[in-house]
Amino acid sequence: MRLSQPFFQLPVLFDAARLAAEAAALPTEAWAPHPDRILGNSAVRLITVDGAETDTHHGQMLATPWLKAMPYTQQVLAGFGVVWGRSRLMRLAPGVGVPEHADINHHWHTRVRMHIPVVTRPKVRFHCDGQTVHMAAGEAWIFDNWRRHHVENGADVERIHLVADTTGTASFWQFACGPSPPRAQWPTLNWKPGAAPQLLTERDQRTPVMSAAEVQLLVDDLRDELVFAGDAPDATMRLSAFDRLLESFVLDWRQLCALHGLDGRGQPEFRRLASAVRDAAQHLADGIVMRTNGASAMLVLEKRVLDHLIMA
Repeated sequence: MRLSQPFFQLPVLFDAARLAAEAAALPTEAWAPHPDRILGNSAVRLITVDGAETDTHHGQMLATPWLKAMPYTQQVLAGFGVVWGRSRLMRLAPGVGVPEHADINHHWHTRVRMHIPVVTRPKVRFHCDGQTVHMAAGEAWIFDNWRRHHVENGADVERIHLVADTTGTASFWQFACGPSPPRAQWPTLNWKPGAAPQLLTERDQRTPVMSAAEVQLLVDDLRDELVFAGDAPDATMRLSAFDRLLESFVLDWRQLCALHGLDGRGQPEFRRLASAVRDAAQHLADGIVMRTNGASAMLVLEKRVLDHLIMA
C-alpha cells in the first residue's frame, strides 16, 4: 500500500508487558523460520490460511491455535475493527536485521502492515525511504512498504513485533493517517478479562480469472511509475513501447472477460494473452524501472499482475 509519507504512528497504545507475557508463554515449536530463510528471523503464525502452519496469502484466513491461546493479542487485533489477513509475531535475533527491499507483490497493492512492538530496545531501528524511527513497545505503526525499507536490531536482545496485514476501513485510515491528538490523550487498550472479541479475517479473494477492472487498476498503477534507468539511445522508444503494450493488454483482457466471464471458461485464451504479453515485455523491459523504489518494471509486472491473473 502506498502512503503519503514513509511512516504513520497511530494514536493508540497497548499493554506491551501483557503482549510480551503471551509471547513468552508460547512453546519453542511455535516459532518457525522466516519464509525466505533470512538468518536470525523467525515467526509465530497467528492468522493463516485455514489456521494452518503455512505462509501462503491465498485462502480463508483463520486464527491459528497459537493465537487462540493469546487472549489479549486477540483483543488487540479485534480492537481495530478491521479485517485481518496474514498475521504473525516476528522475531529478530540480536545484531541481525531485515535486508533492504520493497514489497511489490500482488498482496501488497491494497494492504498495509500494522506493526505493534512487543519486545524491543531503542537500538532497534526501522528505515524507510531515508527516514528512520524506533517503534517503542506498545505503540502501533504503519509504513509505506512500496518504498525501499529495512530493519536493524542493534540491541543485544531479540526484537518481537506483532505484525498484521489489512486493507483497512475508512475509519481506520482516518484514524491512522488523519490529524493526531497529543500523545497524553491517546487511549490505551487494556486487558479485559472474559472478553470474547470478534476477530474478522479475510476470505479467499481470488476468482478463477482476474477481473478486467482489477487488471486495469494494477496496470495503470504500474504505468504511472515507469522510468528508464540510464541513457540508452533507444530509451524513449522502449519506454513508450512498453507503456503501449500494457495499455493494449488491458484492452484485450477486458474483451476476453466480456466473452468468457470470470468463472474459468476460456482459460487457454487468457493464458495465451498473458504469455504473449510476458514475452513481449521481456524484449522491451531492460532498463525500465519503477520511479519510487527502483524495482525492475518486468519483475513488478510479473509479481503484481501476471502471476495472479489465472488460478492454477
